[in-house]
Amino acid sequence: MKPDDALSTFIIDKLKVEVYENREAMGSRAASAVIERMKKLLSEQDSMRMIFAAAPSQNELLEELASVRGLDWSRVTAFHMDEYIGLRPDAPQSFGVFLTERIFGKVKFRKVHYISPNPGSVEEECKRYSSLLAEEPIDIVCLGIGENGHIAFNDPDVADFNDPLSVKIVSLDDRSRQQQVNDGCFSSIAEVPRQAITLTIPALISSRYMYAVVPGRTKADAVRRTVEGEINTACPATILRRHENATLFLDADSAAGITS
Repeated sequence: MKPDDALSTFIIDKLKVEVYENREAMGSRAASAVIERMKKLLSEQDSMRMIFAAAPSQNELLEELASVRGLDWSRVTAFHMDEYIGLRPDAPQSFGVFLTERIFGKVKFRKVHYISPNPGSVEEECKRYSSLLAEEPIDIVCLGIGENGHIAFNDPDVADFNDPLSVKIVSLDDRSRQQQVNDGCFSSIAEVPRQAITLTIPALISSRYMYAVVPGRTKADAVRRTVEGEINTACPATILRRHENATLFLDADSAAGITS
């Protein structure tokens, strides 16, 4: 049975897809699904661990999560999924800063683990963050999909469904960098860093539940490829179709390219 306000729902392989009229309805429904799952998990276990994406596409979801009542955030440990290399730690484009402003600094988490790629120690930071992720299973990942089909900063050229690493250094492709300009995060592509630290695809899909929130016309082609294309690293987000508990939330604009 589809939610009352959904335009459509369907399943492709294992991926559940829900389409809403606008991004506000999409974000609200995604937040409700995440909150419901969090409450259930916290009723069954002492604590939980979550990974968050930092992007304007997540704004509605994060706003509702940060304002919800009745959730014991003190039992939740948080991670973020990528970070630029070369930005000042306090730069407004930093993903850690973005998430601090929208959720990490608004609720009392048990612990927030930030990616901190300090000059000269980037490799060590990857190892440190990998060790933190490995301490216990990840329960929930809240993510988006990039215009080139990336998840986190696993662009097509660097994505590996069988990556032996859980955190690594990547070079960003130009389309991924241009998206940061399109999203209003930078004024020109020349300002966008060329490298980042990212959680790898195996690190993300090892989570128990995944909630992908993808609004906007600029994401329509990536969504179409995610839903209708072959499952391969040409569109890294297609891996969501193999996950046992993944849901993709769309608005009418991002779903516009779906033909089936």
